[in-house]
Amino acid sequence: MHAPKSTMASPESNGSDHVVELIVRDIPQPPPLPSSSSSSDDSRDNAHDQIAPLLSHTDRPKINIFTASYPRRKQPRDEVTRLLESETSPFTQCILWIWNGSRYSGLLCMALSSFLYFLMGVLSNIFSVQAIPLFETAFTRCTIILILSYLWLRRSEQPLFGTSNVRIILLLRALAGCISMSSFVYCFQKLPFVQAVVLNSTTPIMASVMARFFLREKLKIADIASLACSFFGVLFFFREMLATQGQLDKVDEASNANAKPTHQIFAILVGIFSSIIGGTSYCLIKAGAKASDQPLLTVFSFGILASPAMGICTYAFEDFVLPTVQSILLMVVLGILAFFAEVLLARGLQLERMGKVANIQYMEAALTQFWSLTLTLVSPAFDHLVGILLIVVSVCCTMYIGPDKEME
Repeated sequence: MHAPKSTMASPESNGSDHVVELIVRDIPQPPPLPSSSSSSDDSRDNAHDQIAPLLSHTDRPKINIFTASYPRRKQPRDEVTRLLESETSPFTQCILWIWNGSRYSGLLCMALSSFLYFLMGVLSNIFSVQAIPLFETAFTRCTIILILSYLWLRRSEQPLFGTSNVRIILLLRALAGCISMSSFVYCFQKLPFVQAVVLNSTTPIMASVMARFFLREKLKIADIASLACSFFGVLFFFREMLATQGQLDKVDEASNANAKPTHQIFAILVGIFSSIIGGTSYCLIKAGAKASDQPLLTVFSFGILASPAMGICTYAFEDFVLPTVQSILLMVVLGILAFFAEVLLARGLQLERMGKVANIQYMEAALTQFWSLTLTLVSPAFDHLVGILLIVVSVCCTMYIGPDKEME
C-alpha cells in the first residue's frame, strides 16, 4: 500500500516543498513478527506516559485554597448562608446581637439576665397557689437546669466536662455555687425577709472585691461609686422595714431578757458567708467561661452537683410537699427561665469586667420595686422613689461609660 508513496520521495521531488516528505519520514517501518509483543508493551508504556500527568493531577489534595475552583465551590454555599440569615426572624437576630454582636454584649447579657430574674419573681407572685419549701423549689430548679444544659451540650456536640485544664475550675465553681445556695436558703429560713434580701444584695459587691484578688481585675473609682450608689438604693427600699424590724427586735429582747439571740447572729453570719462564697462563685464562673470559651459548661457543672445536693437537703431538713398541677407547671416555667438567666449571667461575666457588670444586677431590685408600686396602685413612698432613682442613675452611668472588655 505504501510503495507508491515511497517512490514519490525521490531526489527529483527535492525542488518542491511538498508535505509528502514529512508524511513519508513519519511512517514507521513494519516491525518484524517476532517482536510484536515488545511493540505492544512499548505502546502501552507510551500510553501510560501520556496518561500519567492526568493521574498524578487527581492525586493532589482536593481542598486547596489556591485552586481556581475553590471560589466557585464556595459561592453557592455563601449565597445559601446569606439567604438563611435574611430569613432569620427579627427576634433571633436580636438575641444573636445581644449574645455576641455588639461591644455592649457583656452588659446587655447581664441586663437581660436580671430582667429574667425579675420576671421569675413576678410570675411566682402572681401564679403561686401553694407553699413549696425552699429546698424543694431549689431542687426542682437545679434539676431543670441540669437537664436543659445537658441537652444543649449534646445537641451542639460539645464535651460535657470541657478539657482537662478547666475541669478543676468547673468543679470549684459547682462546689462554691452549691454552698452559696444552701447557705442562702438557710438565711431566708432563719432571718426576716428584709434582712435576708439586704444580705443577699451584697453579693455583687463581694464579687467585685473577690475579682480584685483572684482575677487581678482593676476596681476603678467609678465602679466603687456605682456599686455603692446601687446598694444604697436597695437600703432605701427597706429603710422603713429595717427600722420597724429593729424596734421589734428590741421589744423581743426586752421581753426575753434572759434569752440570747445567738440563732439570729449565726444566721446573719451565714448570710455574710453566703455573699462571700457567691462572689467567689462569680469569679469562678468568669474564669471557667473564659478558659473553656463556653459559658454553658459552668451552668452544667453547677446543675450536676447542686441537683443531688438540694435533693438531699430536701429529704433531710424539710417535709416533702406534693405540688399540684398548677404548681408543677409554674415550677417548670421558672426552671426554664432560671436556665436562660444563668446562661446569660455566665456570658456577661465572660465578656465584661466584674466591677462593671456586677452593678447591672441591681436592675432586678429596681424593677421589682417599680412593679410593686405599679401593682398596688398607691402613692409611692419617697424612700422607694429615691432608691429606684439611685439604681437607675447608677446603671445608666455604667452603660454610658461603656464596656471594658478583656477579651483574650
